[in-house]
Amino acid sequence: MTYSSLLFIYMFFPLSLLLYLIAPKKVKDGVLYAESLVFCGFMGLRIVAFMVVFCLVNYLAGLALYCISPKLKSIPLAAGVLYDVLMLISFRSSYFSYLHGFTGIPQAVFPVGISLYTLSAIGYLADIYKGNSKCDKNFIRFSLYIMMFPRLIMGTIVDYDTFVHILRHRRYNMNEIGRGLVSFTKGLAKKVLIADALYEFNSAVKNIPLSELSAAGAWLGIAAYILCLYFTLSGFSDMSCGLCRCFGMKFSNSFNHPLFVRKVRIFVSGWHIQVLHWFRKYIISPVSSKFDNPYVSKLVFVAVWILTGIWYDFSSGAALWGMLIGLAVIIENMLNNHKPFRPNGIIYTMLSITLMTVFLSQGSISKGAQYIAVMFGGNGNLADSAAAYMLKYYIVIILIAVYASTDLFRNTAARIKNSRFSGVLTVLTPVSSAVLLILCTALMSFIGQSSTMIIQL
Repeated sequence: MTYSSLLFIYMFFPLSLLLYLIAPKKVKDGVLYAESLVFCGFMGLRIVAFMVVFCLVNYLAGLALYCISPKLKSIPLAAGVLYDVLMLISFRSSYFSYLHGFTGIPQAVFPVGISLYTLSAIGYLADIYKGNSKCDKNFIRFSLYIMMFPRLIMGTIVDYDTFVHILRHRRYNMNEIGRGLVSFTKGLAKKVLIADALYEFNSAVKNIPLSELSAAGAWLGIAAYILCLYFTLSGFSDMSCGLCRCFGMKFSNSFNHPLFVRKVRIFVSGWHIQVLHWFRKYIISPVSSKFDNPYVSKLVFVAVWILTGIWYDFSSGAALWGMLIGLAVIIENMLNNHKPFRPNGIIYTMLSITLMTVFLSQGSISKGAQYIAVMFGGNGNLADSAAAYMLKYYIVIILIAVYASTDLFRNTAARIKNSRFSGVLTVLTPVSSAVLLILCTALMSFIGQSSTMIIQL
């Protein structure tokens, strides 16, 4: 069960919200924890057991860090981080599949959100080790930090103190619930109406043998992949933020229109914001502070981007994708005074991001290089009837996706809100949300099970 399933939208979510709202304040955390266990239970009892054990290990590691002698603090820190990393690698990488056999969890099944809450757990232990935070003796509250179902799938990564502050200052009213439902519906529409269609487009291109693919088809395929990746990730992020808001908690969104910008570094600043902030806070800053050398700082920055690529996908192609993005940002910073890319910044950025993302989409360096060769006519076939047919069939969804990925709609809505027509926006927002929900429901009911890009974050 995911946020974009009819079972979740029309049964689990409304029942969970109702039980949460009518529960006394003292037991709301317990109710939310029980609901999170049930949510994980739809993926199997072994997943529930894994989640409980994962929370327990990190909870005990945090207690040990707080209670143990300062000279021995590195032991529970290393043990906790090693456990978290091993769990992440074991479930995310096909090269380390022993855990599936040990637990009995099929290899097609993985703990949803493991990449995100692994970072949260490591950050929690690191903050206690540094003395920036205290361990929490309340196991249920700590478990909510890891596995609270409204933020389990693509939820915002925050440090533990920020999470507790948000948890303690929850606001329960119909206005917040309404805002949350609007955000959820927007994310659902991104996922069901746009991302799923783009996934089918990308799959159609992938079904064509690389040796028979035309240059136009290759460009269309990678464009569909990039847009699908963005709308899948940002869609689930919107849904997560909307769910949290319905439960009285306001978290920041993880994406800020990163596509169609003037520089790669602007793309970086708007793509998965909290994840990149986590890498900056816990890896780049600590390591760079120990070396008063700009070249070391640049090397660390590129290395962290390689880790970021591997975090997305355990493959050589993803690692190269991260390295290329890191190098692009460094080169841009070095050439900043010359401003060579300003006139055609958007074209340069999109071309760079497109070519880099080929390696992420193909999963290996060799396949990525072959695909790029095809994009530039390596097969001697610039265009064919298949590419023309796909373009004709998907042109409308591509244009909608391109427009929706920019900040044009947001800026237009902001101008209307500040004008004398603000009342129109107040009326249109719930109406448009209801229409989008109906369209998504109809499409999901017709398809039966929505197709999706496999995102194991």
